[in-house]
Amino acid sequence: MAESSYDCIVIGSGPGGYVAAIRAAQLGMRTAVVESDLVGGRCLNYACIPAKAVLRVADVLGEIREAQAYGISVGEPTVDFAAVGERRKRVVKTLTGGVAGLLKKNGVDVIEGHGSVTDDANVRVGGNFDGSEIEATFVILATGSQKKALPGAQFGGRVIGTEEAWALEELPQTLAVVGAGASGTEIASAYARLGSDVTLYEALERVLPIEDPEISKIAERGFKRQGIAVRSGVLVEDVQTSADGITCSVAGEPQSAEWLVIATGRAPDVEGLGLEEAGVTLASDGLVAVDGAMRTSLAGVYAIGDLVAGPALAHKASDEGVIAVEDAAGLETRPLEHVDIPRATFCLPNVASFGLTEQQARDAGHDVVVGRLGFGAVGAGTVYGDRAGLVKIVGDRTYGELLGGHIVGTKATELIQELVNVRALEGGYPEVARMVHGHPTLSEAVMEAARDADGWLIHG
Repeated sequence: MAESSYDCIVIGSGPGGYVAAIRAAQLGMRTAVVESDLVGGRCLNYACIPAKAVLRVADVLGEIREAQAYGISVGEPTVDFAAVGERRKRVVKTLTGGVAGLLKKNGVDVIEGHGSVTDDANVRVGGNFDGSEIEATFVILATGSQKKALPGAQFGGRVIGTEEAWALEELPQTLAVVGAGASGTEIASAYARLGSDVTLYEALERVLPIEDPEISKIAERGFKRQGIAVRSGVLVEDVQTSADGITCSVAGEPQSAEWLVIATGRAPDVEGLGLEEAGVTLASDGLVAVDGAMRTSLAGVYAIGDLVAGPALAHKASDEGVIAVEDAAGLETRPLEHVDIPRATFCLPNVASFGLTEQQARDAGHDVVVGRLGFGAVGAGTVYGDRAGLVKIVGDRTYGELLGGHIVGTKATELIQELVNVRALEGGYPEVARMVHGHPTLSEAVMEAARDADGWLIHG
């Protein structure tokens, strides 16, 4: 049952919100979370976790199909897509149940309903003007993001967002995905391997356009090997939907598909938060304006995650939740360096990175040195059947500074963390080059790329 007042109220229970709430409780605050949907937010219920659950199925299917290369004879596997959906639901239920358990364990109250902030930094649950007001010493806004349509196209019918894409009840025969960033490439890679005929459209000149161009190029080769038709540098226009599919125009040519997935970006979910009425300042891009401690313009109110500037990533939101709560508790905090937050894309091949690309480093005026190593140069790449992967390290020659890391290939999403940690601990690529790495492991490719940057590559 909701109390009449709390030390900390968090609006939203996604990866930013629930982490903030638990940290607040750990620091002795009487804490509540207000959630209008399901505990765990969009990430756990509709986006990140369902995506990875389906992608894992595609990974296993690929391993079975490649079993002959390892001396194992199996028949052609079949996909029971209904069973895939049931497993996805079980994964989500397990993890959201875990979050609910953590909130309960830490004494955090969960209040069901729509939350908004008032001009005196309290929380109203219900309608913006007729809800029940609960006093709060501190409020943390953590409502995440919502899907954003293409210009000239609206969601509905066979035009869907990424959340709906992961929850399809039947395996599509044909699928058009607009947007070749992380979300779009994950959807394309999963469904192509599961058996759909997939076309991936990107308005910019290459897939994964925020990644280093070398990495994007290798990733695109992998997509094409999976049978994905990649169309970059094109706009999808004149979208029309019917009962059984969509039609559109791409570079003046008619195209059709059973479903059209829009994965071109998201918008902050500020609707109904009462920000204007409360006097919370928004930036020119519609995001909530905050300082390095996540404080908004209204004293006692913080905002985190997809509501504020920086990459729209769950782990970024979680860290911001900790920063906000610790600042509210009077602890010393440090702002996040957005450039150093790891980015992970779970398509095949995996793509992961942090920091500056080679071109960004040159544009910033660094004395750039680059180290590269293909997975095929270390034993594990051959053992595990991935010789096409690449590790690329970007550094500053003058100081041995590690400016960025970029990996494409098996376990890239795990391998990137070593470079992130070294950067955080103020190490450089020469230190990575001299760290002893286990053999035979893919992590040796990280070590050898650092050696390449340092001028003494052994394997390569």
